[in-house]
Amino acid sequence: MAAVICDSIQEKSKIFATARGYGEFKGQREFPGGKIEEGETPEQALKREIREELDTDIEVYDLIDTIEYDYPNFHLSMDCFWCETITGELVLKEAEAAKWLRKDELDSVQWLPADLALIEKIGMRMEEGE
Repeated sequence: MAAVICDSIQEKSKIFATARGYGEFKGQREFPGGKIEEGETPEQALKREIREELDTDIEVYDLIDTIEYDYPNFHLSMDCFWCETITGELVLKEAEAAKWLRKDELDSVQWLPADLALIEKIGMRMEEGE
C-alpha cells in the first residue's frame, strides 16, 4: 500500500513524493509505503511503514484507489490512501530525495509506472495551492 501524504487533509494543496533510491527505477518518484505484515490492517501497515521510512506518524484517511499494475517480474496490487502527518518531521531513511508537489507540478516529475495511474485521480481531488 501507499501513502499519499498531503499538507492538509481538508485542502490537499500539496502532496509528498519520494524518489526511489535503488534498483531499476532509481530516481523516479513514488508514494511511500510497503507491504502488509501478517496480522496488520492496511492502515496499521501504512503507519508502520511510514514510521520506518520517514520517521513520522501519520493519520490514514480515505482509500483513493487500488492500483493493479503488471511489472515485468511481478504483479502489483496497491491500496493508496490519503494521509496526513500528525507528529515528527519527514526524515528520508530509504528514499534518495523527496519533494512536495502542488497540483500544477504533478506532471513535472517522472513517476514510477504504477504510480502514474494514480496521478490523475489525485489531481482531481487536490485544490489549487499557493
